[in-house]
Amino acid sequence: MSSRTLPDFPWDSLRPARARAAQHPGGVVDLSIGTPVDPTPDVLRTALAAGSDAPGYPTALGTTDLRLAAANWLQRRLGVTVADPLGDTPSVIPTVGSKELVALLPTLLGLQGGTVVIPEVAYPTYEVGAVVAGLRVLRSDVPPEDVADPVLVWLNSPGNPHGRVLTPDELRAWVAWGRARGVPVVADECYVELGWDVVPTSVLHPAVAGGSHEGLLAVHSLSKQSTAAGYRAGLLSGDPALVTRVWEARRHLGLLVPGPVQAAAAAALGDDAHVELARSRYGARRERLRAAVEAWGGRIEHSEAGLYLWTTRDEDCWTTVDRLADLGIVVAPGSFYGPAGQRHVRMALTATDERVDAAVQRLTA
Repeated sequence: MSSRTLPDFPWDSLRPARARAAQHPGGVVDLSIGTPVDPTPDVLRTALAAGSDAPGYPTALGTTDLRLAAANWLQRRLGVTVADPLGDTPSVIPTVGSKELVALLPTLLGLQGGTVVIPEVAYPTYEVGAVVAGLRVLRSDVPPEDVADPVLVWLNSPGNPHGRVLTPDELRAWVAWGRARGVPVVADECYVELGWDVVPTSVLHPAVAGGSHEGLLAVHSLSKQSTAAGYRAGLLSGDPALVTRVWEARRHLGLLVPGPVQAAAAAALGDDAHVELARSRYGARRERLRAAVEAWGGRIEHSEAGLYLWTTRDEDCWTTVDRLADLGIVVAPGSFYGPAGQRHVRMALTATDERVDAAVQRLTA
């Protein structure tokens, strides 16, 4: 693959499985893409409507309300204290969801030449972002000693697709490795509010970062925790020097979060009740689906956090995809996420209770 050739869009290869699943008399249960299906909470919808009189351009920096709400959320929910969010060099800015940031971060940081380190099993957009910037990719779950030209590290905890959570010791090892080489370490923490068996730790937490966020960034999103994927509301926080570099580039490129969305995001970040409601819904679906998958003969690995069950039957992932399609269930093959996922499938918890119950009935029949 050349440095500028993007990989095929992986979801297109699921079309035959979708067509096969559609023949099931009970209809399709789509557990392939983790898109929320529950209603967006009123706290966001009310704030969005109230902010809808927005004749002027929004700011790339983010409104005062949003930056303060984000800093308060980081402290309240994650135990993270960022530098003054209203300072001359910002420590937190809004993003148009998280995917565009992941895809563009190497470019926004102005990285030229070198290697981006990503997890062995990883969200495909980390690789896409490297390719767009003309950079190479190395997959590694431990700090590598054999890469001569690292320019960026992506961590993902809780992980997509497998729900793996990095321990504080593992996070500290990456932080030390990056700082020793002057390489930014960026943690995608979009599922941080959805820990089940463990409580995830942010890379910005003082137990990991020490007394400084130097060289560190964290990415967050309201898509899952606030059931608001359609709003495209995310956050970037951490080292003010790095945040400022990204902010300056975004100003030039016009990567602006709409004003009404910024108002909704500020309201959401100040309200914990709707997040707990989403957690309870997903937790209940997780328990039902997990038991059914295990009864069907699947083995679930990791999955201690996040919105997915990482499942294997010790066979090629596409064989498992076909087995489930025969039951009218669509899942994502693990090969989408790298060679190490070849014998797993990802099953999302983002289906309605009725569709989850349909899947449970089919898996246990």
